[in-house]
Amino acid sequence: MHHTALDRLLESLAGAVSVADGRLAVKNAEALPSLMDELIRRAVFGDPETKAAARWIIGEAAQALGIRPASIHSLYMAMGQGRIERWFTVPAINLRVLAYDAARAVFRAARKIGAGAFIFEIARSEIGYTEQRPSEYVAAVLAAAIREGFRGPVFIQGDHFQISSKKYAAAPEPEVKAVRDLIEEAIAAGFYNIDIDTSTLVDLSKPTLDEQQRLNYELCGDYLSFIRSREPDGVTISVGGEIGEVGQKNSTPEDLDAFMRGFQSRLDGRTGISKISIQTGTSHGGVVLPDGSLAQVAIDFEALREVSQRARAAYGMGGAVQHGASTLPETAFHKFVDVKACEVHLATAFQTLVLDHPAVPESLKTEMVEWVKIHAADERKAKDSEAQFIYKARKKAVGPFKEKFWSLPEGVRAAIGADLEKTFAFLFGQLAIEGTVKAVAEHIRAPEIRKPRPGEGIQASKKEDVSGLAD
Repeated sequence: MHHTALDRLLESLAGAVSVADGRLAVKNAEALPSLMDELIRRAVFGDPETKAAARWIIGEAAQALGIRPASIHSLYMAMGQGRIERWFTVPAINLRVLAYDAARAVFRAARKIGAGAFIFEIARSEIGYTEQRPSEYVAAVLAAAIREGFRGPVFIQGDHFQISSKKYAAAPEPEVKAVRDLIEEAIAAGFYNIDIDTSTLVDLSKPTLDEQQRLNYELCGDYLSFIRSREPDGVTISVGGEIGEVGQKNSTPEDLDAFMRGFQSRLDGRTGISKISIQTGTSHGGVVLPDGSLAQVAIDFEALREVSQRARAAYGMGGAVQHGASTLPETAFHKFVDVKACEVHLATAFQTLVLDHPAVPESLKTEMVEWVKIHAADERKAKDSEAQFIYKARKKAVGPFKEKFWSLPEGVRAAIGADLEKTFAFLFGQLAIEGTVKAVAEHIRAPEIRKPRPGEGIQASKKEDVSGLAD
């Protein structure tokens, strides 16, 4: 009898799960967590058939345990309508390095304080240079949830599904299609939260706010229509729009009004967006000084407050979203709750913690630096010092060095995970998400969505040029 990769994996799981009539059942929930470490390695580094089988087992086991990818849309609508007991700001966490170990740290920190309102996300650019397609990313997060005993909705988000203004100017349709294809792939994997970023097409040289925002709201509206046409039964995907490109002019309530007037005119009865991303003075990854340290960031919290309030009062959204915040000083994070931002995006600081961690062998750090000097040389700006160049460009080494980091000794990864957990715990406290399992249970319904047994395996990973896209 021919044994498939799925058959072999099921045998290795020692009776913890079984499959009958194409449906997976969990037979021993207590035994399953300890089996995740090896299963997720197969899901990430196995041959195509093994990857497909392992990702299917993880996803179906999670569904059976009540760990389900979910949309945060209803919670944001409740926030927008004043139907929550107290304000909190949802952290959206980009996992670039050691996604499984990092996600485990998130779930540990969350379980200790009863947090349920937090998001795992990955941007279009990060999918490229970290070599994590949506189905792999979802598998890593769900395996981490099983490993740490988490139960309940899990929010997984496509961050900055962004149009490259340069590529759009050269050939609009292929670039529009590339994002459309990514949306379709992401939804199929379990991304039920998607941030559409067409703010790269805002043209500040135009004389009126409507003209400045027109291409942005037209294309965002088209993508929203596409997303709504592909939602699974019982799911209203949380869609975010963006009115100000990070690193450009700070956003205003008037910018929001101009965008929303045009955007709403294109809805045609469809459910709209749940939040709006704005620019308030940050830049992706922070501003790197010549010595490799980061400059202090001055966020315009008043702009964040004003646009958030306008988004709720006029449009019923959860509020405004802050990008590029993980490199802020620790004393700043509580202010996001004070000004009632609904979501804050955090990424670079976690990457830095892992790559610079004392437990990571110096030989591996040196090898990465040498790789960056050769393979990311085109990232170097004429004015960059060596330290600036390495700091900004080393993210491009994350994908090529992924297996080496996943293969670090267990003790090294445990030390990294412990420090990540401390960082997440601090941020969760500052953003006031303790006890939010109650709000999530009250407002979120995550339907059971089962998938058929895998066929021939995972297709070869797509490769695309993601230079110039936001993280």
